[in-house]
Amino acid sequence: MTSVSAERAYTLSHLDALESEGVHIFREVAGEFERPVILFSGGKDSIVMLHLALKAFAPAAVPFSLLHVDTGHNFPEVIEYRDRVVAEHGLRLHVASVQDYIDAGKLRERPDGTRNPLQTVPLTEKIQTERFDAVFGGGRRDEEKARAKERVFSLRDEFSQWDPRRQRPELWNLYNGRHAPGEHVRVFPLSNWTELDVWQYIAREKIELPQIYFAHQREVFQRNGMWLTAGDWGGPREDEKVEKRQVRYRTVGDMSCTGAVDSDAVTLTDVIAEIAASRLTERGATRADDKLSEAAMEDRKREGYF
Repeated sequence: MTSVSAERAYTLSHLDALESEGVHIFREVAGEFERPVILFSGGKDSIVMLHLALKAFAPAAVPFSLLHVDTGHNFPEVIEYRDRVVAEHGLRLHVASVQDYIDAGKLRERPDGTRNPLQTVPLTEKIQTERFDAVFGGGRRDEEKARAKERVFSLRDEFSQWDPRRQRPELWNLYNGRHAPGEHVRVFPLSNWTELDVWQYIAREKIELPQIYFAHQREVFQRNGMWLTAGDWGGPREDEKVEKRQVRYRTVGDMSCTGAVDSDAVTLTDVIAEIAASRLTERGATRADDKLSEAAMEDRKREGYF
């Protein structure tokens, strides 16, 4: 075999390279930290992240537990998927409930009914009480400009707050997990992935997803230019008309702030073609919580959110 042929034989595809990087990050954290945890919501990014973790440690079990911040306004299809995956792989799931904090008077409902901004306190307190020192998140740099500033290993102080000035260089895939007592590190194995990469990888690996990611008939109403799902979270109002449309979700979060998009994409091939033609990021097109202000995401990250 010539040197050129040998080089071609060992050249990784871009999906193989991304997968290899993600597996390396999981193994690096396992070697550096004592109590890591994976944020898992049942959304596509956390599903891919868990898939990478399963590959990283196979045939052994994943050595980390999962953590979900449950707003109480999640899509039922996603919660059902979450619980099924946890049972299938014999994983331990921690749930930080926003509703519990509201019932205890520690948090108050927002006038707009959106609970996504209320996730920060349950998340940070769960991290502190369980003494998690590394927290995996599915954030990607292509999603939003504040997330584009994030390193793969992102240091958080004892209050779980993010300071961009404390970002560390990550040359040659060397990650610095050093942290003081009470601090922890947020870890983003999908940092260098795009939305299209995620969908292409899901197709290649034949990963099952909640069906709301594919086109289906749903009762929705329009608010602030987005199609929202009707529910007891505060929608629709009297002047908002509910109608049945064929839609799907590009991203999954709180029902009160996650919009659906009109779509005929019923298969993975259809979705990949739709995403490849899109000129809007998934958060820019479908997340109302990012439209609260120009710096909404960065403000929440500084307070401890992902």
